[in-house]
Amino acid sequence: MLYPQSNPLRQALDISGIWDFCIDPSSDGEAAGWSRGLPSSRPIAVPASWNDQYLDLHDYLGLAWYQTSFGLPWGWEGRKICLRFGSVNYGASVWVNGQLAGSHEGGHLPFEFDVSALVRPEQNRLVVCVDGSLAPDRVPPGNVPPDPNDVFSNQNYPAASFDFFPYCGIHRPVWITARHPDGIDDLKVTTGIDGADGQVAVELWAGAAAGVARFLVNGHGIQVSAEASSTNGQAAATLVIPSAMLWEPGAPHLYTFAVEVHQDGAPIDQYTLPIGIRTIAVVGDQILLNGKPVVLKGFGRHEDFAIAGRGLLPPVIVKDYALLDWIGANSFRTSHYPYSEEMLMLADRLGYLVIAETPAVGLFFAEAGLARRLELCRQFTQELLERDRNHPSVIMWSLANEPHSRPAVSKPFFAELYQLARSLDTSRPITLVSYKGLPEESFEFLDVVCLNRYFGWYSEMGQLDAGLARLSEELDALHARYPKPLIVAEFGADALPGLHALPAEMFSEEYQADFITRYVDLLDSKPYIAGQHVWNLCDFKTAQAVHRVGGMNYKGLFTRDRQPKLAAHKLRALWKHE
Repeated sequence: MLYPQSNPLRQALDISGIWDFCIDPSSDGEAAGWSRGLPSSRPIAVPASWNDQYLDLHDYLGLAWYQTSFGLPWGWEGRKICLRFGSVNYGASVWVNGQLAGSHEGGHLPFEFDVSALVRPEQNRLVVCVDGSLAPDRVPPGNVPPDPNDVFSNQNYPAASFDFFPYCGIHRPVWITARHPDGIDDLKVTTGIDGADGQVAVELWAGAAAGVARFLVNGHGIQVSAEASSTNGQAAATLVIPSAMLWEPGAPHLYTFAVEVHQDGAPIDQYTLPIGIRTIAVVGDQILLNGKPVVLKGFGRHEDFAIAGRGLLPPVIVKDYALLDWIGANSFRTSHYPYSEEMLMLADRLGYLVIAETPAVGLFFAEAGLARRLELCRQFTQELLERDRNHPSVIMWSLANEPHSRPAVSKPFFAELYQLARSLDTSRPITLVSYKGLPEESFEFLDVVCLNRYFGWYSEMGQLDAGLARLSEELDALHARYPKPLIVAEFGADALPGLHALPAEMFSEEYQADFITRYVDLLDSKPYIAGQHVWNLCDFKTAQAVHRVGGMNYKGLFTRDRQPKLAAHKLRALWKHE
C-alpha cells in the first residue's frame, strides 16, 4: 500500500486532530445508531492511544467510538476518494455519513476504503468504532487460558500474552486521498547489482485496463527512463543505472523513482518515492549487504511514550535516531509489530538496517482458535510485505516473536507463513525470533536464526558467569546444528534509573552495564554471530505484574524520556571504540 502523497495529479489531506470520543462498555452503540452520530462525547487526540488521555480510560480495553467531520477540497469531483488509516488497534469499523465504508482487523498496519460513493462536497461525518479488547483468537492474543509453561499466562494485568502495554486507539494519521479512478494502486521496486551498474525492476498495478506507464530514475548526476504498456492494469520494466551509487549504512545513497501513467495520450496519475540500490543475501553463516559481510548492532524498541502511548510522535522518532547514532548502532528490529511508515522513511534516509516484524507476538498453539490465528497471521504477513517492500532499509522479514508452541503444530504453521512471505518477496531473508517454547525444528526452513536470551536475568539470576557459560554452550550447539547466520535478537537486564550497587546486583545500573558489555564481548568472539540487538533502547510501559515495578519494563539503556543509563555509556565505548 502506497503512502499518501500530493502532487499535480493526486492529493492527500490529513484529518487528524481533536475528535469526539466515547466508550461503549456494553457494546450496544451500533444497535443504538451511534454510527450516524454520537449521542454524547468528550474530546480525544488523534493519533494517540486513548488509555493515558483520561484517568478512567487507563485500563479500558473494550469498544470505543470516534467521530469527526470533513469537507472535500475544491476539484475532487470525479476522483477516486479513499479514507486511509495508518493504524488502529485492534479492530475498526468505519462509517461515512451513516453508511458503512468497511471494517479491518489488526493493529499496526494501514488500511483504506473507497468512499467515493459515500462522500459529498460539503461536510461529511466520519464515525469509527474501535475494538481494543483482548481475545485468545486475536493476533496478538490476550486473555489466554492458563498454561503452566507460559511465563506470561494470566500473570499480569491487563492479561496480554505479550510484554508491552496493550494500548488502544487510532495510532497513526488518518488521511483522505483523491486520485484518478484509473490511477496507480500500488508499486513494487526490487533492486540488484550487475558489476558497477544497478538494476531497478518495477511492477505497477493501476486501475486502467490499458495505458502507458513511464518510469524515471533520477539522482547522482544520471537520469534513466523506460516505458511500458499496461495489460489489465499491470505494467513492468527494468531500468539499468550506470555506475550506481549503492545504499548502505554510512552512505545511504538514494535515487528518486517516478512513475507516470498515461491514458489516451494524457497523464492521469503520478507517484514518486526514494529508492536505494542494494542487495541483501545469506551465504553460509553470513549476511551480505551489497556482497560484503555485515554484522547488525542495534536494538529492539517500542513505539511508546508518555500520554501518547503508541501514537505517532515525530519528535520521538527523530530523538531515537539521534540516540542510535550516538551509541553507534546500525540497525533495529521492529519489535513486536510494524513500526510507522514515517520511522522507515527516516531509516532509508539515515542508513539504518531494519528487521521488519509482523504483529505475531505471544502466539500460542492450542487447537481452539488456531485456524483463526493462522488466517490473521497470513493477512498481516501480506499487509506488512506489501507496505514495506520498497524500503531499502528493510533487509529481513520476521514472521513472529517468541511464539509458545509445540512441534507438531507450530512447524507447519510457520512453514506456511514462510512460503507466503517467500512468494511475495524473493529478495530478502526470512526469520522468526525464538525465546523458549518454540521448537527449533522451525529453523530448518528459515534463512536466519534469531534468538532472545536472558541467561543471568530470568535464569541464573544475578550469576553472570554461569549465565554466559550457558549462553556460549547453547550458541555453539545451535550453530553446529543450523550453520546459518545467527542473531541474538534480544538480551538485557532491568535497571531502575539511579539505583546503584557495589558489588553489582540485579536491577542496579551497574549490573545492567556488566550484563550488556559482557554479552557483547562474548558475541563479538564468535565469528558466526551476524547480529546483536540489545533489549531495549528505552524503558517502556507494560502490564502490571510483580516483576514490573510501576507497570514498566526497565530494560532500556535509556529512560522512557530518553536519558542514558550507565549501560548506554559502556555500550557506546564498545561500539564506537571511544
